[in-house]
Amino acid sequence: MVARSILSAAALAGVALASPIQKRDAENMDGTILRLALTLEHFENVFYKTALTNFTEDDFVQAGYSANYYNNLKYISYDEQEHVKFIESALTAAGITPDAPCKYSFPYTDVVSFITLSSVLEGVGTSAYLGAAGLITDKNYLTAAGAILAVEAEHTSYQRAAVNKVPIANPFGTPLDPTSSYSLAAGFITECPPGNRALGFTAFPALVVKDPPATAEEPSNKPSDAIKRSFAIANAIAIATGGGSDKPDTPDHSDVPPVSCPGTTITVTCGPGHEDDTIPDGSYVTFVSGLAVVSVSGTVSGSEISAQIPSEASGQTYIFVTKSKITSIVDSEVIAGPAIVEVAPAAPAIDFDEA
Repeated sequence: MVARSILSAAALAGVALASPIQKRDAENMDGTILRLALTLEHFENVFYKTALTNFTEDDFVQAGYSANYYNNLKYISYDEQEHVKFIESALTAAGITPDAPCKYSFPYTDVVSFITLSSVLEGVGTSAYLGAAGLITDKNYLTAAGAILAVEAEHTSYQRAAVNKVPIANPFGTPLDPTSSYSLAAGFITECPPGNRALGFTAFPALVVKDPPATAEEPSNKPSDAIKRSFAIANAIAIATGGGSDKPDTPDHSDVPPVSCPGTTITVTCGPGHEDDTIPDGSYVTFVSGLAVVSVSGTVSGSEISAQIPSEASGQTYIFVTKSKITSIVDSEVIAGPAIVEVAPAAPAIDFDEA
């Protein structure tokens, strides 16, 4: 379930710099987008409240995080709660009955796996708001969505830094279309109240990263099986332990290698419920990263397709298997996805002569 929302791959080839979102024709799109936003906010609201119920401040301290970090998580949780209230009010004012929260399965097992998953989910939420922006017709809704997007982006950077990812790994945010956003969220939903109406999106078939490649020698302090099983966000996570009030906000994971780098060959495979599917020969692996949409022909073997990560991918990158080379995500072109891969950004090439 979580594997579908965490790692995937692609192959070096054509690149298109274009918005990865294609507008859809639909009645009352603003209402649909608000309901999708509420679906995502319900999810995040329950996600953080569950973690704050399951883990104490001491649990975070023992994992190497400070009391200050734990307190900041409460602010994040509060933000998500207020986002839910705001969107519910907006829907009610528009004459639309807000959907109730569903039941979810959160596959974290400890503090570090919770924070790791949080860093990915916040990125998905940020991408969902950014991708929906071009579909909103009411300027008031657009401004409100932008206000929420700004806060979600702050959450994303904070949680990425907490697991030693580059907080801002791409000069541009990555838009994610509504169907893809829903596909990722749906993997965690186990049951919804019967009164909730269908959103009108059908989740894409799942896509899973198989055996992500290392980018450096594996350190001796390998991550727990739970972390590898649930996330595969890094090849290794150094989990700091021990008490003390003089700890920094987050542990020092400076020696942890990223998941993968551009040019690395990785394999994606059809995910849960689609393990026996066969990927058609001639399929492409399409990366969406920042404003870049890169489709690359891959090597197909049954339900698997292998490819190289292109140089345009940086940070949290969404990956699809598509029928052809595309410049925007179109539902009819998607065979499976999205999976997510964390790609190490290149060193910043700053041209001081242009200052």
